[in-house]
Amino acid sequence: MLKELIISMRPQQWYKNLVLFVGIVFSLNLLNFQKWFDVISAFIIFCILSGSEYIINDILDIEKDRKHPKKRNRPIASGELKVSHALLFAVILIFVGVLGAYLINMLFFAVSIAYILLILSYSMFLKNIIIVDLLVISIGFVIRAVAGCLAINVFISPWLIICAFLLALFLALCKRRHELTLLGEEARNHRKILGEYSSKMLDQMINITTAALIMSYFLYTFLADNIWMMITIPLVLYGLFRYMFLVYVKNIGGEPEMLFKDKGMLISIILWVVLVVMILYGAHYGVLSMDLYSLTKT
Repeated sequence: MLKELIISMRPQQWYKNLVLFVGIVFSLNLLNFQKWFDVISAFIIFCILSGSEYIINDILDIEKDRKHPKKRNRPIASGELKVSHALLFAVILIFVGVLGAYLINMLFFAVSIAYILLILSYSMFLKNIIIVDLLVISIGFVIRAVAGCLAINVFISPWLIICAFLLALFLALCKRRHELTLLGEEARNHRKILGEYSSKMLDQMINITTAALIMSYFLYTFLADNIWMMITIPLVLYGLFRYMFLVYVKNIGGEPEMLFKDKGMLISIILWVVLVVMILYGAHYGVLSMDLYSLTKT
C-alpha cells in the first residue's frame, strides 16, 4: 500500500516545486547555507502539500480518470488503493506540511495555507470554469515562487511573479491542447471543461501568452541593473520554441515532465541556469560590470 500511496503523490511532478529555489538564486544567497536549509525545508513541505493535493484530486476524479487511456492506471482509479486509505494519508500529509510551514516562519505558513485552499478549490469546482481553471494553475506557480522568497526572507521581484505566471500559463495551455488532441470526442466525458475549449482557441491563447512571456523576459533583462542578462535571451527563445516543437510536432505536451528527457530542452535549461548564475554572481563579486554606464566608461 505504501508504494501505491507514493505513486499517488506523483513524485515525478514535484519538479514544479523547484521554482521555490528561484528566490535564493536571484537574491544572491547561493553561498548562504542557513538560507539553503530554509529553502530546502520549504521545498520538502511543498512536495508534501502538493502530494496530498494530488491524492485528493484523484479521489474526486476517480470516475473520470477511469475513462482516460492513461489515468485509469493510477492506483486510486484502478482500485489498487482504497479511497479511505488514500484520504486518511492525504489528511496526515496536510497536517505534517502545515506544521512544518509554521516552524519556518509565519509568512511562509500563511502562503502555504493559501496554496492549500487554492488547490482544494481548484479540485472541487474551479477546474470546471473555463479560463479560470488555467489562471488558478498559473497562480499556483506564482505562490510557489513567492513561498520560496518568504521562506528565506528576501525581496519578491515583480518580474519573478509575472514571468512565473506567464510560463505556468503557457505550460497549462499546451497541456489542455494535448488533452483535446489525445482524447478527441471523448474529451468532454473525461473532463467537462475540455468541452468548452477548442484547439483553435487554445492555439490563439498560446500565441498571446508566448508573446507576453517573451516580452516580459526581454523587459526584465533590458531594465535589470545587470545588462549581461540580455545574453540569456537566445536560450529562453530556444527553450520556448523547442517546447512548442515538441507539443505541436512530437505531441508530448500532456506530460511536461517528459520534456526534461528531450536533449534540446535539457541542454537549454542547464545552459540558462549556469549562465544566469555566472552573470549574477560575476557582477556581484566585481568580475563583470553591472550596468551600461560603467561598461561604456571602461
